[in-house]
Order: sequence, then C-alpha cells, then structure tokens
Amino acid sequence: MASRRPDSFDGLGYRGREEPLYGSGFPLRGTGAFADPQLQQWVTTPPDIPGSRNLHPGGDRTPFDGPQTEPRGPPGAAADWGAPPASFPPTDQVNRFAGFGIGLVSLFTENVLSHPCIVFRRQCQVNYHAHCYHLTPFSAVAVMYSISKAQGVKALWKGMGSTFIVHGVTLGAEGIISEFTPLPRELPHRWSWKELAGHLLLKGLTAVVVLPFYCASLVETVQSEIVRDESASGLLDCVREGLARLLHVGAPHSRRLLPLSCLLLPAALHAILRYAMSTTVQQVALWFYQRGRKQRSEPSNPLDAYFPELVAAWAGSLVADVALFPLETALHRLSLQGTRTIIDATDGVVATGAGASPLVLPVNTQYDGLSDCLHTIRRKEGGAGYYRGFGALVAQYTLHGALLAAARMLLRVMLLDTRTG
Repeated sequence: MASRRPDSFDGLGYRGREEPLYGSGFPLRGTGAFADPQLQQWVTTPPDIPGSRNLHPGGDRTPFDGPQTEPRGPPGAAADWGAPPASFPPTDQVNRFAGFGIGLVSLFTENVLSHPCIVFRRQCQVNYHAHCYHLTPFSAVAVMYSISKAQGVKALWKGMGSTFIVHGVTLGAEGIISEFTPLPRELPHRWSWKELAGHLLLKGLTAVVVLPFYCASLVETVQSEIVRDESASGLLDCVREGLARLLHVGAPHSRRLLPLSCLLLPAALHAILRYAMSTTVQQVALWFYQRGRKQRSEPSNPLDAYFPELVAAWAGSLVADVALFPLETALHRLSLQGTRTIIDATDGVVATGAGASPLVLPVNTQYDGLSDCLHTIRRKEGGAGYYRGFGALVAQYTLHGALLAAARMLLRVMLLDTRTG
C-alpha cells in the first residue's frame, strides 16, 4: 500500500492539507498544550482496540491517558526523534505470565502432586479391616511414607494415567450430550430454573456415562503394587476394563459384583451435589472478595485477575469434598465390591519373613445397595467409619493451598522486580 504521507512531512511542523482520516471524528483526550486548535489535524486520539480496556487496571483509561506535557522546542519545530521513548510496563505480558504461572501450578498440584493423597484416601475408604481410621493428616502421611519406602515411590502414583483418561472421557461425553440435546453446557449470566435443571441433568448424565470407566480407574488406584502384573498392564486398561464391565465380558468376577444399574443413582447424585456445592461456594467467595475490594479501594494488581478465582475454586472443592465424604466412601465401596481387588493394609508396615513388606488385604463386602452400605458402616464402624482417610483429604488440600500461596508470593516478587527494573 502506498503511503499517503507527504514528502515534506516533518512531524508536528506540517500544516498542509486537510486529511479526512484525522479530523473532528476523534475528540481530543488531553486538555494541555496539544489542545491547540492548530494541532487538531495530526494530534488526535486513536480508536480503542476492542478488549484493550481489560488489559489496564485503570478501567476505561489506557496507560497513555493523563495530562499532556509541553512539547520540547518552539512550535513548529520537528519532533525530537532521538529522545528515548517513554517506558510503560508490559501490562499485557505481565497479566498473561501471572495467569499462566498460577494456573499451571494449580493444575499440576491438583492432578499430579495430590495424586498420592487421593490413592491413600481411596484405600482407606474401602479398607473396612483397618483399625486406624486416619482422621488426621499426620497418621496418613506416616503410612504413605511407609508404603512408598517398601514398594517404591511409584506405588503412590498408580492409576494416575487412568484418572486423566476419566477426565478426558468426562469432557468428551459432556460435550457430545450437550451437542445432541438441548441441555446447556454453560449457564448464562441470567439463567432460569429450567436452564439450571437442564444443566444439572447434564452433569448427572455425564457421570452415568463415565461410571464404568470410573470404576475401572478406582480399581487401578487402590490395587496393591505387589499383585499388579506390570507386563500385562497398559495405559488403556481403564478403557478396556470399563467396556468389559459395561458389556459383561472379560474375566469373571465374584457373584457379589453389583450391576451398574445399582450404582447409577449414587454416582449421579454425587456428581450433581459436588458440582452444585463447589460452584455455589466459588461464586459466594468471589462475591465477598469483590465486595471487600470495592470497600478497600486497593490499587489494582495483575495477580488479582487470576488468583481469586483459583482460591475460590480451591475453597469450593474443599467444602464439597468434606460435605460429600460419606457418600463418596459408600460409592467407592459399592464400585469395588466383587472385583476381587487386593489392596494395601493402611495400618502400616508389618514384618514378614526376612524383610518388612506391607500387608495386603482382599476387599470382601456384601452390600445390597447404597442404603444398606450406609447402615452397615454406621452399625459396624460407627460414625467415624464414614470418614476413613479424611486425613489424606486434609493433606491434599493443605498441599494445594500452600503451593498456590507460594506461587503467588513468587510471582509478586517477580512483578516487583519487573516494575523496579
């Protein structure tokens, strides 16, 4: 494209012809020296880029707003092109780096570093033989260390690949169901009760579709490494075992194996309640944060665009997992019943023969359904039986929260160095 700039253009000294592109269509933003009517031909306000208002903490003002300074030299002189340009903080880059860093730490902690706590919590939930309920994180961490010392570090990361597969199947099933049904995948800002009911129904149907693969993943996470056949195990075992249980094919199971129809209601109920509780707590926490921020009138911080949402999501998941811990315990016991799974003893390491190795136990339960499972736990194990492995849950969220706080502190220091540098 050929330039429309005249050959005699020398900056602000040019006073030539009228340009229709730069005229009264764009009002002047400043009221200083550049408000001279003679300069209105060239000194105008460029149009705002869509979405650029969200990149600057000042609201509608951009980093280029503010009182204009007097131009150097006499009027009509050429601009000082050799002067160093004004330095503005790279707000866009800082925001993206802060959001990516904190989000990556949260995702890595939730899915990788917290996996040993999830493994041990599930083992405690299905181990009705154990004398120690591990209601505090101290006893849970001690036994986790003993198991990893006896079987290796990978013993606490077993089944991590299957959990990723379950997450992927969940996202895929939810997307497919929402595409072929009128059930909304996301709620609008102003939703109706019909839309809310359809959205929750979508979550329940997704849990029902994923249930066979979730049961297969549960077996992989709680099964002892001592009886695991490494040569026959693969990454897609979760998918194969889930399809085998759905189609009633493959290796024969015990007669106590419950059909999937008996697990549909507990699985859908747990998924819907967990989603509803976590989302409600998350929205309430964000509302309180925004309200307190308006009252304090604190200066804007790039971390405030990302960190509060992660903390609210952390709090929502914590409240939902604590409130639904008894239902999760019953669901895991019903899902594992009749699968002939052998788990590690959660009471610690016992000496057998020449060395020390963890004792393994079979899972032999005879529940008829959800109500029978809840009543049996209450009668034989007491109220604390619903919360076996609760200490591992506390350790999981403590680790997650501590790493989020450490990441926020580290990024805050890096941002201060960037601004002062």
